[in-house]
Amino acid sequence: MAINDELIKILCCPVTKQPVELLSNEKLNRLNSMIKDGKIKDNEGNAVDMIAESALITKDGKTIYRIDDDIPVMLALAGIAASQIV
Repeated sequence: MAINDELIKILCCPVTKQPVELLSNEKLNRLNSMIKDGKIKDNEGNAVDMIAESALITKDGKTIYRIDDDIPVMLALAGIAASQIV
């Protein structure tokens, strides 16, 4: 089951209140490749070691939030700076 589009419309970044959208497949693939290589850290500074099934990104393109088991993980410290995958 995929995340509901209506849910995405009401979600926002817990820090900036920016709306979010689904991360593109291209960026998701890049994120997961870098996770495999141990190059991604969350906002708390911990290495991210679990591949993302899907993810959301803020409209301003600065923060990524994982979607695990069709549940968005909208926690400030669990966010990932999108600048890491540029």
